[in-house]
Amino acid sequence: MLPFSEIVRFVGTLFEVLLLFNVLIVVHELGHFLAARRRGLRAERFQIWFGAPIWEKEIGGVVYALGWIPAGGFVALPQMAGSELLEGKRGLDTGTLPPVKPWDKILVAVAGPAANLVLAVVFSLIVWVVGRPVSQGEATTTIGYVFPNSPAAKAGLQPGDRILLVDGHPVRRFQGMDNSAITWNVVRSEGTEIPILLEREGKVLSVSVIPVREERGVLQRKGLRQIRILPEETPTIARVFPQSPAAKAGLRPGDQILSVDGHRLLSPIALNDYILRYPGKSLNLEVAREGRSRSVEIVPEVPVAESVPRIGLQWDLAGTMSIVHPNPLEQILASVRAMTSTVTAMLSPRSDIKPQHLSGPVGIMRLYYLLFQSPYGWRLALWFSVLFNVNVALLNLMPIPVLDGGHILLSIAEWVRGRPLSLRLLEALQMIFATLLVGFILYVTFFDVQDLPWKGDGKNPEMHFPAKTHSDAPAEPRSP
Repeated sequence: MLPFSEIVRFVGTLFEVLLLFNVLIVVHELGHFLAARRRGLRAERFQIWFGAPIWEKEIGGVVYALGWIPAGGFVALPQMAGSELLEGKRGLDTGTLPPVKPWDKILVAVAGPAANLVLAVVFSLIVWVVGRPVSQGEATTTIGYVFPNSPAAKAGLQPGDRILLVDGHPVRRFQGMDNSAITWNVVRSEGTEIPILLEREGKVLSVSVIPVREERGVLQRKGLRQIRILPEETPTIARVFPQSPAAKAGLRPGDQILSVDGHRLLSPIALNDYILRYPGKSLNLEVAREGRSRSVEIVPEVPVAESVPRIGLQWDLAGTMSIVHPNPLEQILASVRAMTSTVTAMLSPRSDIKPQHLSGPVGIMRLYYLLFQSPYGWRLALWFSVLFNVNVALLNLMPIPVLDGGHILLSIAEWVRGRPLSLRLLEALQMIFATLLVGFILYVTFFDVQDLPWKGDGKNPEMHFPAKTHSDAPAEPRSP
């Protein structure tokens, strides 16, 4: 059973996720509502959250309500084409309402995505002021670790190489979802080989890497291309296990290990490999703490119930973080590029990226939850909310019935014809595409659920070291 403090933390984080997630959706519906009122459309109901109302009140001919399912909300606009099919009929005879001009319907449909764009700008202004945390690994283009027998290793890539071009695209960072990121260009590539231009010791070299696909379970999303490299990251300690060699040497969380036996460390995994390569060897570590470095001698030990020597550390996966202050325009444009890159890749027949790699409500809320687990939780969540709001706005503008873009398309058709479309046709289109949309959401949600840690994935590993007796203690003193 989880400790009470962990339960409180979980509930608090879940509340933060629901709060922010609901704000994003309610603002979208509020845009529709305010535009409808402004253009003279009948707004029958504005409800926050779904399900049976736990509170409702009629004000000025509009029923305002609060549902019991904390998942967004809706506005019922019976004069919009077929919207009552999705938002629930409330018994209002639409035939008694005055006709609405196509231009007014278009403005009301556009208002939802526009509200999300306004919210994205608001969030981007906040991020501009408070800053966005960026990890060392995200910002660099230098390789920190090459997995043995990997495609990168077979092609001759080495730790310390600075990557310049991937698949013909200049890169400025390791991670991301546009053509400036190394990982994205690897995933997005379509050829049998990926050309990579790199700099090593002042020389520019060109190599070709044959990627492999990540192995995934049968019920999980299909694996994407990878070449098995990690970015440069200074090993940073997150936890020191009791009675471990690291604890006896005086290492603390937050310490950074710069080198081992004079060899510079570019990745935490490199230190693990070094320990396994020289079992039982006394290690000389250069450790940085609060701007000062010192040497520490450590002899790895074999933990209880294990067979390989360790020094008893758990690494901070985020690594060294810095705060950047991108301006709002830069954030919005980056979000648009990420969206267009994903859609373009998904539509390419040769790309490995398919609709199943998108995330639905479960995947998005899980990502928010993981962001809030970080010490920089709110900063990261606000930055992601810029991307999310831009995505919501652009996706809703797609010309598909039941989406805002579909309402715009149908209104334009009505404008061109000079008379409303057949109600039967509108209802058929709304029903067909609503079914397809719900089916697609269930499809991606199925894969989102597979990514949840049902089997304890992500649980912090425990490491136990036997307590040394006085006679077992080394004669030479340890570094403090």
